[in-house]
Amino acid sequence: MDTGNWAEIDLDTADFAYEDAALKKAWSRLHAGDRQPWPDDPDLQDGWRAFHAGDFAGAVDAALAVGGDGHVLANKASGIYADYLEEDDDVRQAIYQAGIVRAEAAIKAEPEQPNAHYFHAYHLGRYSQCISVAKALSQGLGGKIRTSLDRALDLAPDHAEAHTAMGLYHAEIIAKVGKLVGSMTYGASADKAIEHFEESIRLTDAPIAWIEYGNGLYLLYGDKKVDESNDAYAKAAAMKPIDAMQALDVRFASDSLT
Repeated sequence: MDTGNWAEIDLDTADFAYEDAALKKAWSRLHAGDRQPWPDDPDLQDGWRAFHAGDFAGAVDAALAVGGDGHVLANKASGIYADYLEEDDDVRQAIYQAGIVRAEAAIKAEPEQPNAHYFHAYHLGRYSQCISVAKALSQGLGGKIRTSLDRALDLAPDHAEAHTAMGLYHAEIIAKVGKLVGSMTYGASADKAIEHFEESIRLTDAPIAWIEYGNGLYLLYGDKKVDESNDAYAKAAAMKPIDAMQALDVRFASDSLT
């Protein structure tokens, strides 16, 4: 993946350096959402330092240099970069497609690795949003996303980011095809969506958990829940970020309220 032209983060990330032993000390807090184990490989550690400090291109380059064991770092860093910093729709879509391929290879190599399945669902979901949820459903991507999220949660029941993604899966299905078809065809449920969002918030109380909860409320209930949706965004906007990813989440929530 060519990261040479990737944009740099436009935020002050000096507080997110996590140099030397600071990264390991903060690891469980930084990875409460994805449950990723501490890496023994020093090169991967440096790659994660780059990620948390907002050097997403450097993180991907480090991950790809490591090879197979770097798939989680590569997929998380490239995904966050595409979500927030890449302005070209074609480039963004290509990043998600590369993430799908990388995750599929990781699933074959490490079928018991929760984040191989989670990031497969993550990149499929973001790709689906690029091409429209309706088109993605017609191509059968919804079933693939559900299968990967189910597997991720089977392997890691406390995977907060997978709970958030599952909540959004249920909400987007219902918003697109309605409660009846969503339930009968895809097993989607508004109650299940809210349960997953609330579980993610219970596990991490992270900005992205509140943002997607707000999104889910609006997808499911529209203007009936707009105040609750805005409240969820306000909670995210008021949080103090612990790394560059969260700083981008917080800024997004804040900008969305203005």
